[in-house]
Amino acid sequence: MSVQPQPIIPAVPQYLKGFVKQVLSGDSIIIRGVPKRGPPPERQLNLSSISAPRLARRPGGNVKIEDSKDEPWAWEAREFMRKKLVGKEVWFAIDYKVPASGREYGVVLLGRDAHTAENITEAIISAGLATVRKEGKSDVSALVELEEAAKSAGKGKWGPDPPESHVRNITWSLENPRSLLEKFGRKPVQAVVEHVRDGSTIRVLLLPSFHYVTVMISGIRCPGFKVDSEGKPDPSTTEAFAEEAKFFTEIRLLQSDVEVALESVNNQSFVGSVIHPNGNIAELLLRDGFARCIDWSMGFVSGGAEPLRTAEKVAKEKKLRLWKDYQANQASGLDSLKPKDKDFVGTVVECINADALVVKLQDGTLKKVFLASIRPPRQETIQEKLAEGQTKEAPAPKEARPKGFRPLYDIPFMYEAREYMRKKLIGKKVQVSVDYIQPTSNNFPEKIGCTVKSDGVNIGEALLTKGLATVIRYRQDDDQRASDYDTLLAAEAKAQKALKGLHGKDTPTHHVIDITGDAAKAKQFLPYFQRAGKLPAVVEYVASGSRLRVYVPREARLITLLLAGISCPRAGRTVPGGSASMEAEPFGDEALAFTKDVCHQREVEIEVDSIDKAGNFIGFIFIEGKNLSVALVDEGLASVHFSAEKTPYFRPLQIAEDNAKARREKIWMNYEDTKDDVKPEDDKAERKYEPKKVIVTEVTNELHIFVQFTDHGAKLEALTSDIRRELAEKPPLTGAYTPKKGDLCVARFSADNEWYRAKIEKVEKDQVHVLYIDYGNREVIKSSRCAVLPSVPGASDQGFAKEYTLGFVSLPSDPDYAQEAIYALKHDTQEGNLLLNIEYRNGGIEYVSLAVEESKADIAQNLVKEGLLMVENRKERRLQKLVKDFKTAESEAKMKHLNIWQYGDITEDDAREFGMSNRN
Repeated sequence: MSVQPQPIIPAVPQYLKGFVKQVLSGDSIIIRGVPKRGPPPERQLNLSSISAPRLARRPGGNVKIEDSKDEPWAWEAREFMRKKLVGKEVWFAIDYKVPASGREYGVVLLGRDAHTAENITEAIISAGLATVRKEGKSDVSALVELEEAAKSAGKGKWGPDPPESHVRNITWSLENPRSLLEKFGRKPVQAVVEHVRDGSTIRVLLLPSFHYVTVMISGIRCPGFKVDSEGKPDPSTTEAFAEEAKFFTEIRLLQSDVEVALESVNNQSFVGSVIHPNGNIAELLLRDGFARCIDWSMGFVSGGAEPLRTAEKVAKEKKLRLWKDYQANQASGLDSLKPKDKDFVGTVVECINADALVVKLQDGTLKKVFLASIRPPRQETIQEKLAEGQTKEAPAPKEARPKGFRPLYDIPFMYEAREYMRKKLIGKKVQVSVDYIQPTSNNFPEKIGCTVKSDGVNIGEALLTKGLATVIRYRQDDDQRASDYDTLLAAEAKAQKALKGLHGKDTPTHHVIDITGDAAKAKQFLPYFQRAGKLPAVVEYVASGSRLRVYVPREARLITLLLAGISCPRAGRTVPGGSASMEAEPFGDEALAFTKDVCHQREVEIEVDSIDKAGNFIGFIFIEGKNLSVALVDEGLASVHFSAEKTPYFRPLQIAEDNAKARREKIWMNYEDTKDDVKPEDDKAERKYEPKKVIVTEVTNELHIFVQFTDHGAKLEALTSDIRRELAEKPPLTGAYTPKKGDLCVARFSADNEWYRAKIEKVEKDQVHVLYIDYGNREVIKSSRCAVLPSVPGASDQGFAKEYTLGFVSLPSDPDYAQEAIYALKHDTQEGNLLLNIEYRNGGIEYVSLAVEESKADIAQNLVKEGLLMVENRKERRLQKLVKDFKTAESEAKMKHLNIWQYGDITEDDAREFGMSNRN
């Protein structure tokens, strides 16, 4: 027979309404009243006439060891009450109050109507999680009946389980918090919020492991306060909105079931994200202006920083609470920038330290940009490490820098950072997005802070990941920072964890000896440099077209190198002291710009010949196999010096000078030729025109074409059929053939998987570079796709694809326009028969004209007319009419400002002999 619970009605039935804030144990709760104004009143209420098992208390202070463990079933009793009551609306009445302690005892009813509400005292007794105290004066007969019924049913503590199985094993403190972090691996863990210290710091009990830990919510910080000796907030140290922020978090999280993602460790506390079923508390605090985003822990946030930054931005715009006096920080000049100046593409021409670049724009202008929010390695950082005992050596402070101090080499990691950027960026195109403009202040020039990406890689992030830079920290109200600032913080944190670069204990040193201008030391090293032949080096500085400062890594030497064999006009420069300046000689600045463009901060080879009286080395510089002295002479930016006759490069220098004179290039613009430069065999009045029908099979990026003669088509088809038939009858065994450079073989073309004749040009492990000799196209394939050439008639004959160069024209220096020209040439030659005529020869290369068979329209001339190609000047008499037609087409393109001519004349940008150009 079931016993119907009867409500306990106090002697003086005066019920009050409230909300349960916290459950202290199975028989004690804290209730928040409903205030008319001001903060809600709180009171602790103990349930009358019952006794629940005592929960464990955190050891320390006056807490005894035996009190740090639960009584059996205490946790179940607390959980029963917590899940039933926390955050719920209740009715309560006070039965009596103990004068000595001030404790209040009473009854709690769960429900909106006190007459039909559930009696919590009866509920916990019925669940078998509390016992009835019979020593009081109250009538507890109804409760005793409920208790007996629970015993009979074996509920709760009256069940068959041994009491010790219902005692928690609580871990109150951790010797190694990081071990717990690694155990959970940033994955969400079930937890109950046990205490709210302030708006952004809580104590939670992890389930089911029962670890009692303090969690600082990652990415944010609420106003805080210190407590006095009684554990109450000290008003003198309480920050504005601290109490309100704590209350905001309490009413939402205290004793709620949440998920906690432990993301880092800060001393003995954890840093992590707290997720409630109703949302992320960090976002709510930020959106209501109770918290600020903090940079040091933002990188740990599992869900990313963007939602938190967005929430903070909402509070800032509404000027809520912490942001009531907020004024938006206007980036100087950023709003006035045109869209093309905010996001642009440029080519890196110089890397300055580890936080700045000089990029060359499409129009040829140079712009210096800084990596947003990035601080390069600095001397002060090393001094701090020295103070912490992390490194043995460090350069002296700025005010005590020794004579000859070179930051690039003497500040640890500065060289590594610069080298990383130099190797990755010099000569490469980058995407630049302006994040802020820092105005001029305190004698510091304006700085343009940008996010720079190369092939989609954020350069600032890459530097930080390698530990070669640090992130600048800002004031909370300073919005002038990188657009992906939180990503940078995360990259820095990753490097710190891995002890990389600046964050590690090992500090690199560079014992670089500077012998620039030191005649005695230069004389000592001259024999070694002369014997060494070509030495690898890096061009660190370009003073003029023929004067450079280079770093020789093998010997850790800085030297000044003067280009041998040439006389180069002097560039303009400022006299030491800045009081005056020296004007440039004609084309001196152009020579300086050319040399900087082709070799500044590039890896080169140097060949030292001699030294001068001042201790400057004299020699040659080679970049990608090209002689810089020859390149300057060919550009008309230098002349051959008489001393060149004693060098091995006199002949190419002489040829380059003759070519520049013939073109009247730059310094030779007024040159009067007294000799007849046209060779007798080229001095013909009539142009020989004997066109042959061809089809173009391949166009290279150097303006070379491969053609098949139309009358050879049947022979090629027959040979190809014979080869494939032979291979079908006798399939090659995979791996039986070992490719060697120069071999003629057959290879499977990747596009159609058919066999074609091919010449092996290069072998790299299992990768083979092949040229299909009957078509002119190249590809890199696996060695397993090559086989021995079958023994069929004609298989070893010369390829059917013959290579020529398009005559009278050259590609523009800009790579984008050059690519567009190549694309147009491929389009115009991809279909139908064409007429090919050999016009002239140069260096063993045959230069040809191509015309459409039906219309006889010259393809190269049409591309010149469209502003896609440039005209090369030829002096042969027999070609002058044709050259004139090309020049007319070029003039028409210039007048219409088509393609390469849209910004005017660019004909001074080519560097044909050197193989490089003054490019964007």
